[in-house]
Amino acid sequence: MRSILCSLLLLCSLPATALARDEFATGTMADGTVVPYVLTTSGTDKPLYAVILMPGGAGTMSPRMEGGKLSFGYGGNFLIRTRAIFAEGPFVAASTDQTSTPGRIMAIVQDLTTRFGPLAVYVAGTSTSTNATLTLAEPLDGKVAGFIHTSSFNRIGSFDPRNLKSRHLIVLHRRDACQFTKPSNGSSSHSRYGTDLIEMDGGKSSDTDCEAFAHHGYNGIERETVEKIKAWIMAGNSR
Repeated sequence: MRSILCSLLLLCSLPATALARDEFATGTMADGTVVPYVLTTSGTDKPLYAVILMPGGAGTMSPRMEGGKLSFGYGGNFLIRTRAIFAEGPFVAASTDQTSTPGRIMAIVQDLTTRFGPLAVYVAGTSTSTNATLTLAEPLDGKVAGFIHTSSFNRIGSFDPRNLKSRHLIVLHRRDACQFTKPSNGSSSHSRYGTDLIEMDGGKSSDTDCEAFAHHGYNGIERETVEKIKAWIMAGNSR
């Protein structure tokens, strides 16, 4: 995925949400390793949900403070450029480097719950970072509320979550032309295992097949896609 430096309220191609605020935050692993992330809030005092967002591509955001300003890469990635939408309503968003290490995710979970109290935390990946969400599914099962796999790598077709406690959602674009994330594999998981599925269509493709501003990255239908994901989150936790 394309690496683009962003800072504070700059959301690249999307208009900033009026109350969205980014800040540099960190969690700490049991061995003392510091895990940096971008915390995005929209004024909610007591959020109910948090979504941890990991970009595709090489997936290294490297959140940091430079000259008193927040800087990070992969701001154009689908999940990262929509972080303000994810943070609307009773949600907060945490954007971090792509990782398959359970302790790094749990360090962020612990920091979020220290800040806000109990939260239903979901972990979201897109494209290459769905390799991370799929790898984390078992070691973090029951420790987070669920996982969201968007534009999933083809291995999603054989992923069976039926015996797992955490919830799982597959999101795909019907016209995703990336050879590594064929929509048919997400549809197959839904058909074979009953995995929850959101199918998107529409928008526009103005990039190569596997890049962030192609159908692969839900270009032009970002808000509709994120709102459907959030509706799924809230529906599951209101049962």
